[in-house]
Amino acid sequence: MSTGNLTSREYEPLFRQYSIEPMRERDLIDVVEIEETSGLNRWGYDAYRRELFTNPNSIMIVARNLVSRPEVIGFFAGWIVEDELHVNNVASHHEFRRIGIGRSLMEVAIDEAGRRGVAHVILEVRAGNEAAQLLYRELGFDFVGRRRDYYRMPTEDALVMKLKLR
Repeated sequence: MSTGNLTSREYEPLFRQYSIEPMRERDLIDVVEIEETSGLNRWGYDAYRRELFTNPNSIMIVARNLVSRPEVIGFFAGWIVEDELHVNNVASHHEFRRIGIGRSLMEVAIDEAGRRGVAHVILEVRAGNEAAQLLYRELGFDFVGRRRDYYRMPTEDALVMKLKLR
């Protein structure tokens, strides 16, 4: 999507017409398409569907475009274990990056986790994904470790980050 001479910050208000909603089964094809173009470790349709329907401790949400196609422009998938929210995947559609969708998804998921009694949030991020690392630091996450060769295609280390909620 071309923005002409506008920077993403100047263009942002034009794209703020989205809502954050619970993920539905009909969203899964779009979710998997976003996953496949985002450099995430692959889960695939069946894994998302299984989480959606069988894990009551999942937080599965999407950013839904209210004005045009594609309908799903971002997603968050995580699960709560004991008092911890583990962020499994968060990504936005390649045409809608750097306009706040990832931040909105993370904020909604963190708020929901807090309501469910979560004490901290943990995630892995590609060592080379500086934009995501900056977002997570802005949200209050700290670096707590490294997982060597965690990601595939391409192989890359993961930085482990943690946010204390209470």
